Amino acid sequence: MVGVGRDRWRSVSPTPLPKQGHPEQYGGVGGCMVCFFKVSTRKRPCVPESGSKVPFETRQRYVSCFFAECLKTCSTVHEAIHKAQLEEQSVYEHCSSKKMYLNFAVKTLKKLRDLLFIFVLILRRLWVYLQHLVVGFLAFTDGALYELLKDYLLTEEQLNENNFPRPNPEKNGSAILTGVVKNAGYDGKSFKRVCCRCGEVYTVTSSGEHRRKEECNYHSGRVLEQRVPGGMEKRYRCCERIVGSSGCQIAKLHVHDGRSNKLEGFMKTLPKSPPFDGNYGVYALDCETCYTTHGLELTRVTVVDAKLQVVYDTFVKPDGKVVDYDIRLSGAKEDDLKNTTTSLRDVQAVLLNLFSADTIVIGHSLENGLFTLKLIHDTVVDTSVVFPHRLGLPHKRPLASLMADYLRRIHQDDGKSSDAIACMELILWKVKEDNKKRKR
Repeated sequence: MVGVGRDRWRSVSPTPLPKQGHPEQYGGVGGCMVCFFKVSTRKRPCVPESGSKVPFETRQRYVSCFFAECLKTCSTVHEAIHKAQLEEQSVYEHCSSKKMYLNFAVKTLKKLRDLLFIFVLILRRLWVYLQHLVVGFLAFTDGALYELLKDYLLTEEQLNENNFPRPNPEKNGSAILTGVVKNAGYDGKSFKRVCCRCGEVYTVTSSGEHRRKEECNYHSGRVLEQRVPGGMEKRYRCCERIVGSSGCQIAKLHVHDGRSNKLEGFMKTLPKSPPFDGNYGVYALDCETCYTTHGLELTRVTVVDAKLQVVYDTFVKPDGKVVDYDIRLSGAKEDDLKNTTTSLRDVQAVLLNLFSADTIVIGHSLENGLFTLKLIHDTVVDTSVVFPHRLGLPHKRPLASLMADYLRRIHQDDGKSSDAIACMELILWKVKEDNKKRKR
């Protein structure tokens, strides 16, 4: 705190005044940059000579504090000086002792700081509103898009219904999957596993490898109900055979996804300081996986931004030995992973730096990707929920079907971020169409 003089205006070394109409930037709240006119150090507020109930130095100290806060919301230095003097004079007149003065002064200082917070909040909302007016329907700035996407976020109930990994309140770093029975199909003594494709029980060694080489005969498509004369009939989507018929696909070995027991080692996205425009980021995420001795593991992760630019794309080395690459789940091949050293922990570190708890992450059936990433994230937009199946859960429409119906395009998975881009394009289309309806 600078020393206090008794002159009306305290003089220091001369500083040239800024040219009129040329504002300087000063730091605001939460990283917000607010423009104010550069302050001349030649003029400072000063209190008049006072009686004995409050020392002059105490009054001068608080009027200087009031002045510093008023500078952040006033358009000129003179206005800030006048406001600070009025606030201090009001405090002085309403107290009868130094103790009472200090109490009122602290409350007034808090009030001025709260005004700054409200001022910045209004600026942020005004900024987003102006973005809505300027950008129209064809393009959204990041801040405007973020605000519009809040209408499509999954609720806690939807996260549970769609089996997203949720934090385990009883154990840090552990997750809960609603509807999954813990350790179902596992026997620690006999090392039994239940194949997630055909339902057969098979045994493994202590390292997770198969004791016997048995083929897996299964159906790759979901079960669909069809109305037929006399009632309803259930058939497989992949081959249209009746439920109970032998599988239409053959794999070399049985596999398990590990969902019932691989619930450790989860990380949760963390809150970060709010940006100026309120945009915490909007990204689309796609994960590719394969079956290993540990279950379903990550082989590739891709992240694209709202401009459809790839911001992160890497192959990932699984922890377990690969049992089946399964081309339906992964575009990664053995050659792609041969020289890969990136681990799941490396990917988690990158994504935790890129995402905050408020970052909007978009994907299709994103619960699968977050499970293999071992990531717990609440701020989610899922295309399978935004564009639901007419029969409801557990039925979900394929991404290719959504692209064909809404964007009139054939979706071809080229293994290069196409699923992430497709999800982002679908959501941008949805936001644009819904925004048009609001304007009518």
